[in-house]
Amino acid sequence: MTGRAPRIVLDTNVFVSAILWPTSVPGRAYAKALAQADILLSEDVQKEYRDVVDRSKFDPYLQASTRRALLTAFIANAHPVLVNARIRECRDPKDNRYLELALSGAADLILTGDKDLLALHPWRGISILSPGNYIALTPQS
Repeated sequence: MTGRAPRIVLDTNVFVSAILWPTSVPGRAYAKALAQADILLSEDVQKEYRDVVDRSKFDPYLQASTRRALLTAFIANAHPVLVNARIRECRDPKDNRYLELALSGAADLILTGDKDLLALHPWRGISILSPGNYIALTPQS
């Protein structure tokens, strides 16, 4: 063990589910990741977070201003990564951004509910886990 905190990439679906439903499985996985890991974030992934958080379909669950405030706080605590890899390995080309971030940021784990990403587990030595599998991985503190 290196003694450092795990480095984790959070897929947008995990982040959005977590802020909308904090007690859900993605919400609990998100809380665990925030408490125990360094969360990696690239400009491309941050842009996707912003685009998704601003969708009006989430208004019935949480006000847009609250969603944006939660995203701003998340970004402030994330570890920025300059992506220096171009990957074309995922069935869904839009998901390559998470692989690029993970590889560029020396991530230990990608946390996602996306089947196209989960199908790659493990990928280049990086675990790709669902929120439920991540929660079960080790006890929460």
